Amino acid sequence: MDDWHRIFAQNVLVPPHPQRGRQPSKESTAFQCVLKWLDGPLIKQGTLEVLSEAECHLRMSLFDLTYRHFFGRTWKTTVKPVMQLSRQPPRIVFNEPLYFHTSLYHPSIVAVVEVVTEGQRRDGTLQALSSGFGILRLFSSKPESPTSASQDKRLRLYHGTPRALLHPLLQEPLEQNRHLTLVESCSLQYTLRPHPALGPARHLLPENLLVSGLQQIPGLLPAHGEAGDVLRKPRLQKPVTCYLDDLFFTLYPSLEKFEEELLELLVSDCFREGSSSWDGRTLEILERRLRVGVHSGLGFVQKPHVVVLVPEAEVALTRSASFSRRAGSSLKASSGNQALVLRSRLRLPEMVSHPAFVVVFELEYVFNTPPGLDGSAASVPSLSSLACMHLVRWAAWSPSSEASSGRVTLPLQGGTQPSPSHCLVYRVPPASMSSEEVKQVESGTVQFQYALGTEEHLGTPTESVSSTQAAWQPSRKAPTSPASSPAPLPPRLAATQDSPVGPGLSISQLVASPPTRARPGSAGPSALQPGGSQPSPAQAEFPLEGRVSHLEADLSPTALVLDASVAEQLQELPFTPLHAPIVVGAQTRSSGSKLSRAALALLQSSGFAEVLDASQQPAKAVDPTEPVKLSPQKEEADCLQSNEIVLQFLAFSRVSQDHGGTPWPKTVYFTFQFYRFPPATTPRLQLVELDQTGKATSGSLSHLLVPIGKDGSSDAGSPGFQLKYLVGPEFLKPGEQRWFIRYLAAQSLQIDAWDGDSLLLVGSTAVTMKHLLRQGRPAVQVSHELEVVATEYEQDMMVVSGDLTGFGCVKPIGVHTRVKGRLHLTLANVGHACEQRARSSSSLPPSRSRVISNEAAGSFPGGSLLVRGGLRAVKNVVQAQKLADVDSELAAMLFTHTQKGCGGAQGAGREADAVRRRKLERMRSVRLQEAKGEPGRRTRMLAQQSVRAQHSQDLRFVDTYRERTKAAHIARALRLAITTQHTLHASLGTAEFFEFALKNPHNKQHTVTIEIDSPELSVILDSGEWRHFKDAADLHTPVEEDMFDVRGSLGPQLYLRPRETAHIPFKYQTFSTSPPASQAAVELRAEKGMGAESPGRSSVPTKRVKVLFRASSGQPLAELCLSVELQPHVVDQVFRFYHPERTFLKKSIRLPPWHTLPGAPVGMPGEERPVHVRCSDPDVICEAQKVGPGEPRDVFLKVASGPSPEIKDFFVLVYADRWLAAPIQTWRVHLHALQRVDVSCIAGQLTRLSLVLRGTQTPRKVRAFTSHPQELKTDPKGVFVLPPHGVQDLHVGVRPRRAGSRFIHLNLVDVDFHQLVASWLVGLSCRQPVISKAFEITLAAGEGKGANKRITYTNPYPSRRAYHLHSSQPDLLQFKEDAFEVGGGETYTIGLRFAVSQRAQEEEILIYINDHEDKNEETFCVKVTYQ
Repeated sequence: MDDWHRIFAQNVLVPPHPQRGRQPSKESTAFQCVLKWLDGPLIKQGTLEVLSEAECHLRMSLFDLTYRHFFGRTWKTTVKPVMQLSRQPPRIVFNEPLYFHTSLYHPSIVAVVEVVTEGQRRDGTLQALSSGFGILRLFSSKPESPTSASQDKRLRLYHGTPRALLHPLLQEPLEQNRHLTLVESCSLQYTLRPHPALGPARHLLPENLLVSGLQQIPGLLPAHGEAGDVLRKPRLQKPVTCYLDDLFFTLYPSLEKFEEELLELLVSDCFREGSSSWDGRTLEILERRLRVGVHSGLGFVQKPHVVVLVPEAEVALTRSASFSRRAGSSLKASSGNQALVLRSRLRLPEMVSHPAFVVVFELEYVFNTPPGLDGSAASVPSLSSLACMHLVRWAAWSPSSEASSGRVTLPLQGGTQPSPSHCLVYRVPPASMSSEEVKQVESGTVQFQYALGTEEHLGTPTESVSSTQAAWQPSRKAPTSPASSPAPLPPRLAATQDSPVGPGLSISQLVASPPTRARPGSAGPSALQPGGSQPSPAQAEFPLEGRVSHLEADLSPTALVLDASVAEQLQELPFTPLHAPIVVGAQTRSSGSKLSRAALALLQSSGFAEVLDASQQPAKAVDPTEPVKLSPQKEEADCLQSNEIVLQFLAFSRVSQDHGGTPWPKTVYFTFQFYRFPPATTPRLQLVELDQTGKATSGSLSHLLVPIGKDGSSDAGSPGFQLKYLVGPEFLKPGEQRWFIRYLAAQSLQIDAWDGDSLLLVGSTAVTMKHLLRQGRPAVQVSHELEVVATEYEQDMMVVSGDLTGFGCVKPIGVHTRVKGRLHLTLANVGHACEQRARSSSSLPPSRSRVISNEAAGSFPGGSLLVRGGLRAVKNVVQAQKLADVDSELAAMLFTHTQKGCGGAQGAGREADAVRRRKLERMRSVRLQEAKGEPGRRTRMLAQQSVRAQHSQDLRFVDTYRERTKAAHIARALRLAITTQHTLHASLGTAEFFEFALKNPHNKQHTVTIEIDSPELSVILDSGEWRHFKDAADLHTPVEEDMFDVRGSLGPQLYLRPRETAHIPFKYQTFSTSPPASQAAVELRAEKGMGAESPGRSSVPTKRVKVLFRASSGQPLAELCLSVELQPHVVDQVFRFYHPERTFLKKSIRLPPWHTLPGAPVGMPGEERPVHVRCSDPDVICEAQKVGPGEPRDVFLKVASGPSPEIKDFFVLVYADRWLAAPIQTWRVHLHALQRVDVSCIAGQLTRLSLVLRGTQTPRKVRAFTSHPQELKTDPKGVFVLPPHGVQDLHVGVRPRRAGSRFIHLNLVDVDFHQLVASWLVGLSCRQPVISKAFEITLAAGEGKGANKRITYTNPYPSRRAYHLHSSQPDLLQFKEDAFEVGGGETYTIGLRFAVSQRAQEEEILIYINDHEDKNEETFCVKVTYQ
């Protein structure tokens, strides 16, 4: 029986789609498929580097393309080593035959072949990876005509996993679907042919089961020869006829009680399933049936025999005395229980002497169906006209090879374990309190006599099973259901079996009708839970769903690793991330609120400068909570085209939630960047605390910002700090006005607040600028109260969660955020009239059209050939000038040809000034001649000859130079005649799409090659991508398929007919940012009395890109010159990480599911939007990782930090389309590289360490600052002198208040110049001490005076000891004395002072009792409940 159980559990099949089962049955046809070898470099080199001892095998499954349904069982070849890939070309040889038979003749029935690579990872665990798959067509397009070609074929392979076939976008024909990508130079060699030789052995193989010829099949003899292919010419084992007689079924506790309980549960199920039409009439047992068949583990060898069982009392009246005596003797042990008996002999000629062949008995009950059991009322009035069946028990028996006859008693099986018919079975009684002997019989038994022998030796006459007609009488012992719903009974039905049900079904039809497989979910809640019976190990290991398995197509270090012994039975390898599930936390983006009237009154009375418009009237105040309606037409039509953006930093208040022990900075400064101006850093501003009267009236307003004078004292002028940015036509480039309007409408200004003394980050905030849009008004201003949030990342946490569903809404996981303060900020926009409204035609804004034509560049406008930068527009008349005055290169040659050692042109700066110096030299010679007078005629003649000789030599130089450069100047002039100028406004990561209408000016065809001198500009080669951009731009020009020909390293080639015009699509996209400004940004200082200066203009260079369209002859047909103006981009989120120097930072930013609907279940089916990630820094590794269908994605970052204190700044762009058209999220990441110091300590206990300080070239007055001064102390504590080129120790004491792992920042700052000298990242790994005592106290929350309590401590030592007290939360618990002494064995009373909490909460406060060396002696825990 063990062999049968093993084979049966390993060969459970997934049935075909139910729609296929409704089609007329046909005779199955057998096939042979030989998978020969795999050609091509399918196994990636990166996979071979990750996996050691890599091996490869193939898997094949049957798939229904019409219904997207895998069925049958996945078959796999033997494993082959991948060492054969060293040969060229790579080839892995399998040569393994595969056999199956099927009756599903349809072109949509295909076989899916998967290539799987497996090996050991570096930690020794097993890893499997899907390397591609192919679709093997079994049948031709004609129905009932399988492919019969036996020649070798090549199967094309695709990237990914076969599970992609379940996606709704993969429609027929699959080979032409754009979502499937072929693996280049890779194929699988195979043959597929019908195999009629398998016909005699088809009864041993279930339909749609894929088996190997090398596999041992029960019932077949081993193959001859060394090949071992048992199915190529199968040889059947000799059958043995098995006879069964005197068959009795005994049910527990008795047949009457068993059937009574069964009927009660059926009635209960009817009410539980909501059968409203049940009228309380009697439910009857129509028939008790027995199905007997021979099962080989793979399936029933022949169709099972169906016979009718009757109770023993009915048989005793009609059978002979001998039968009665046998029945009576066999049932003596049943305590008078009635049994179900079979009155005929069974003959099973298909039995084979094999351990896997067993006889299966299945006991079924046939009932009349109550009306409405399936949810609807019956169509006929008679209850007995409908029938349903339930499988209640089954048993399997393997004949012994030693005995040819005998009597057998078998225990019946039931419950949730798999049955041979794959149906759910009525439960067995709970056996938790029974002994092993009772367990064997309480589920029932079957007894019978058997005899084995061949047909020619056994001629015993038998009764024909088909002619047996048993008299039946319906059992009337069922209970009548009450009028109301019955009381809940213990559910024991496993499921109802879906049998053919219809009116007028006779008993003979029931006998002949085959059972069908139960539909999943057909039973109610009571049927799905079998009343406490536990599933068997076989069911847990081999579920009923069958054996169809595919692997993930991506190899990830976070994939689930399985043991090699279990991997053979595994269905799939799910991708399980290392990250925790998403936990919605506080937003790292700060939210702004409206200022109260009291705060506005206090700010106005403090003397802050008022924002006035051009007419010296106060700017209109705008409510920050009001929505903004943007009208670009109104903004462009505004007569005040110059915008003066004003930023006023007014106050920085401390929040009440911040702990009192946390130090509040004395000075602060702010950093930010507005538009494309350089990054701005404000001067240090002093925080001046308001008096108590001002605090009471202003609410949250506590500290004003006051500029600091040169002497370090507060400035006597008005408080606050103001910045102004003038953005007008003189600053903006042509066409940039609409980009600036878009920037104000969509962007948020990111502001970082820093401690002016310690140079530590206080927190960050962000404010939207959409309220700065004036919309025709002369001036607007808006006041914000912004929360400054400090973010602290866990030391071992790698996940940061982001949200793509809203603007600027990123939710963190594994981070701690705390509101540090509130920044009071006023933004204003004052309009000014432009000085020059009129522009020349050459300064008009560039065209916004996305179609550029070169037809206008086909004429020669005339002009000078020596004018650099192009020909003059409009004017065709040029005034004659000296060549030396218009050509700097010629002027330099004329000036330097007489000097010794100078041959050729000079440097760029000297050459540009050659004309002026030459003229000055000639003027000096003339003045010199006039000053000498006329001493003689001879001298004058010599001077004239010298001048003429000089002129002649210059003319020869000019003539030579003209002849040498004439061809180049003419070619440049002609090139300008075919050149088209265009200006693009591009931003980071956004693809700018345009089309160039190229016309062939000649009367013959050309193959045009497109040459581009910049990798950021490319030709769109994919028609799908072209169509996507055209739809987005609402462009209606035609799209051509296979327009370009790409060969090797040459650019795209295009065929043009004579005089033909073709639209060539281009895409400009840059992922690089401009060179970052110096870390020491220009400090903006305000003049006395709130005077401000505008920051300097940003020098964003204009990029030049040239595109040349060259004919096959080498002559250029057209030229496109692009001027790319880079525009500021939107930043949705800013991340700032502190990491040890010269190490890798690895972070994952988690994105939620796209279609996140309220109440939607996890894993909801739907179209998954693709996620792609790009980074502005090519040295940063970023990729998007998918967890599963409907699950969130992770954006993984891997960054190498530089030496301390370097700051790396880059951008991460997230796209939701495959063409990377425009990013939906743009993140800015700051990575601070710091020196790392690791400390392992115990909470509440002091741990000491030393840091080495190295002096600079000059002596400095320095001071150490820390982000957690309550937990980390330094010595020297205050300001000390760091000698030049010296080495000094900085002693550090760490006393953590809570356990866990986190970072503490330590800065060494020059107090005179406020410069950062050194910085450390102290990594704490803190353990919690052992708690010796615990206390509990309840206090009132809200206003009050707190509470005083006392606890005692006994000195366990015989001598007098000194102790120190510390608290984990000093803001809630303080001690009467922080230190005390107590004698040996004496008790000391510790006084506790509990502070008042403003809200109801529960806190656990730890009391650390340390000895004189500050080592922890004991720890008490006090649980405080505020209510």
